[in-house]
Amino acid sequence: SEFRGGGRRSLGSLTMNLKSIHLNSFFLLFSVNLLDSRTVMGDLGWIAYPKNGWEEIGEVDENYAPIHTYQVCKVMEQNQNNWLLTSWISNEGASRIFIELKFTLRDCNSLPGGLGTCKETFNMYYFESDDEDGRNIKENQYIKIDTIAADESFTELDLGDRVMKLNTEVRDVGPLTKKGFYLAFQDVGACIALVSVRVYYKKCPSVIRNLARFPDTITGADSSQLLEVSGICVNHSVTDEAPKMHCSAEGEWLVPIGKCLCKAGYEEKNNTCQVCRPGFFKASPHSPSCSKCPPHSYTLDEASTSCLCEEHYFRKESDPPTMACTRPPSAPRSAISNVNETSVFLEWIPPADTGGRKDVSYYIACKKCNSHSGLCEACGGHVRYLPQQTGLKNTSVMMVDLLAHTNYTFEIEAVNGVSDQNRGTRQFVSVNVTTNQAGKWIFNLGKCLGWEPEPVRPGADLPLKWVEDQETSYTIIKSKETTITADGLKPGSAYVFQIRARTAAGYGGFSRRFEFETSPVLAASSDQSQIPIIVVSVTVGVILLAVVIGFLLSGSCCDHGCGWASSLRAVAYPSLTWRCGYSKAKQDPEEEKMHFHNGHIKLPGVRTYIDPHTYEDPNQAVHEFAKEIEASCITIERVIGAGEFGEVCSGRLKLQGKREFPVAIKTLKVGYTEKQRRDFLGEASIMGQFDHPNIIHLEGVVTKSRYNLLWTAVLELWLMEELKNDGQFTVIQLVGMLRGIASGMKYLSDMGYVHRDLAARNILINSNLVCKVSDFGLSRVLEDDPEAAYTTRGGKIPIRWTAPEAIAFRKFTSASDVWSYGIVMWEVMSYGERPYWEMTNQDVIKAVEEGYRLPSPMDCPAALYQLMLDCWQKDRNSRPKFDEIVSMLDKLIRNPSSLKTLVNASSRVSNLLVEHSPVGSGAYRSVGEWLEAIKMGRYTEIFMENGYSSMDAVAQVTLEDLRRLGVTLVGHQKKIMNSLQEMKVQLVNGMVPL
Repeated sequence: SEFRGGGRRSLGSLTMNLKSIHLNSFFLLFSVNLLDSRTVMGDLGWIAYPKNGWEEIGEVDENYAPIHTYQVCKVMEQNQNNWLLTSWISNEGASRIFIELKFTLRDCNSLPGGLGTCKETFNMYYFESDDEDGRNIKENQYIKIDTIAADESFTELDLGDRVMKLNTEVRDVGPLTKKGFYLAFQDVGACIALVSVRVYYKKCPSVIRNLARFPDTITGADSSQLLEVSGICVNHSVTDEAPKMHCSAEGEWLVPIGKCLCKAGYEEKNNTCQVCRPGFFKASPHSPSCSKCPPHSYTLDEASTSCLCEEHYFRKESDPPTMACTRPPSAPRSAISNVNETSVFLEWIPPADTGGRKDVSYYIACKKCNSHSGLCEACGGHVRYLPQQTGLKNTSVMMVDLLAHTNYTFEIEAVNGVSDQNRGTRQFVSVNVTTNQAGKWIFNLGKCLGWEPEPVRPGADLPLKWVEDQETSYTIIKSKETTITADGLKPGSAYVFQIRARTAAGYGGFSRRFEFETSPVLAASSDQSQIPIIVVSVTVGVILLAVVIGFLLSGSCCDHGCGWASSLRAVAYPSLTWRCGYSKAKQDPEEEKMHFHNGHIKLPGVRTYIDPHTYEDPNQAVHEFAKEIEASCITIERVIGAGEFGEVCSGRLKLQGKREFPVAIKTLKVGYTEKQRRDFLGEASIMGQFDHPNIIHLEGVVTKSRYNLLWTAVLELWLMEELKNDGQFTVIQLVGMLRGIASGMKYLSDMGYVHRDLAARNILINSNLVCKVSDFGLSRVLEDDPEAAYTTRGGKIPIRWTAPEAIAFRKFTSASDVWSYGIVMWEVMSYGERPYWEMTNQDVIKAVEEGYRLPSPMDCPAALYQLMLDCWQKDRNSRPKFDEIVSMLDKLIRNPSSLKTLVNASSRVSNLLVEHSPVGSGAYRSVGEWLEAIKMGRYTEIFMENGYSSMDAVAQVTLEDLRRLGVTLVGHQKKIMNSLQEMKVQLVNGMVPL
């Protein structure tokens, strides 16, 4: 009994010391208590068995809250079996519960006598029950949870030092299948103080995640189990995929799947969906937040899903609601026309106001007007529009097949995606023109000589044409007089005469054929025998002279007949000249006279170019210069381009005794006109005369097959596309390309052929980087650039590539080709940049005339740029010849070090065409628009991702920045840096606000 008292005192001292201990243990964040002995104010209702076993000690802590402590210390007695039973505990649906015990335990070695019956452990049991009547059951019906041992035990010394040894042990039980359970603590001979018992379960608490509400969820029975829980979208939110999360055994939410989105008109804030205010909208649940109404739109309501357009502004059905409302464009500006016989070329400047849209196109309305009544009517379906009448993207169009000498009004209207919604007045610019056409020369010997329908203007060319049937030769004589002398006729030969007139509007048609036959050589001894001949000759001359004089005086055909038969055969000595009213001494000094024999110019020993159009029959020309190929040798694979009258295809050519190789094939469509046939064969006749490694090679023609007409050339690549898309060329490679082009042009120049349209777009290049001059019809089909040509009297001229004298006076020579070659050099060294950028043709003409020249491309060798400037000398006689250009480029190639000296920045600026650049040509509204304009749109996303989202930021980009961004192609680097340099220079000159 004394030991027991000592034991009680020891535990009592321990209990008293607990007053100074904070007993609030750490509660799990996601736990729910089923029992906590520390928080029970009254009797716990636990039962001890036997009654003298476990004892309840009532104490208070430092906050005077009651503490229920159970203790037992019967270490002096053998065979201890003391039980402490809790009251019934509801598990509240949990299938797995946790028991947290806080206790102290006496070290057996510290007890007097070293009792062998002392224990340092106790046991914990549980029993499941659906009600409170199951507590008085037998011991063997309880299920053991675990044997509990102390991590720290105390001794008598500890009591003296008042040092506490408080143990905490946690055990879990599960799975539970009934509504509740009992706990039991068994002492088998230890000295224990059970300070607190807490029973709890874990749960995942209610939470709102991704706008979905997930309820309280009790964890599963398995320690590794994840429970899948479906969430419910909060108010004003929707979902395409049901949101889910998984509740872990530790009470944590894991692995979210799906999400809710605030519906249209609502945005997410603080994990809830809040309504969009007036003036803001949200069109879709997938939009991140409410957006302010775009320009020219509004909304007065809350929860708006779109904004209404202001008056006179519209939105296309396919426009996103985030796009500003737009309006139709204003009328095009500064429309000009050029009339060429019955064709009219119109060119204009885009409207000043595009309505805020980029999808601007143009529509041409054609009206035929009566000059007397002033009434107009639609032109009808016979008028053709090239390239088309509606949906025009370019600012030019050609109308053909108009009526001659007719008044027309053309209305050019700019339209965009919302023009059809506009009910207001149409905005257009109108152009009034009158077509003209050179009249037909009436050479009907039954009537007087005259013009139809109007007389020739003074100074017009009057070609006289005749054919010697025996030798199939012909001569063309051009004169500005209305009479002409035919010299050197052969005796006993038949001649056919035809006359046509040319005015500023172009050539008219040929007159009817007039046949004439000379007599054989006769003796000249008898004067009487010569009298009939002389009479006939004089009569013919007098009649022709009278007719011409009458025509010039009256301007119309006389009413009486001229007394000639429609077919006249006269006899004359070949030594006599057939004169039409003037002597040879009166010929115009500028009269051109060319003699051909069997299709060749009579220049012995020199190979020269022969114009195939001088042949009466184009078939004769094409078969003289081009080889006929059997159609069975050609395989057409696919169409690679299309022109107005035919298609360009790629295919294979297999000639006898040769390997099959790829070729480009040009065909003429069914339904071609005679003029189209002549032009088509003319192209082949021109190409067939050239044989040079730097000139496109014609393999042959097919004119006798199921194909209408067809010719083939070796298939090559286009230099312009290679420059724009590749950009991986060294300077020496570029110089080699330029050398090849110059060599080809030297060959053409030596043959007397003037190209007239030398440009990078008309240069082909093969896999070995050998450049070949093209543009005998083929390249124009594949890349027709309406912007490149400006129509003047006599046809189209590629303004940006053409020498000033050729534009102003149509003086096309090899010197004008040299000017064009300088532009090609600039294109190559700038990797396909457009000459003069976005300047209009009129601005280019004016700037060049005033002495401005294109600046040096970036990193261009000074020697090459100096050669460009030499090619652009205003005086054509000061420009280098092509043989000199080839020699100069050869020297540069042999001495690569001479290419290392580059043009400095100041030189580039001094020659820049800034004063004639259209104002604002570089004022791009966005980085994407700028990159698209210079054909570098592929890099837009890269620029934006790296923070270059404004033109101000882009202006600071360096070459090193481009490499860092991944722009590795040299040509692309130069194109971007060139564009930035031009914008900076324009900024310095006050032209363009960045």
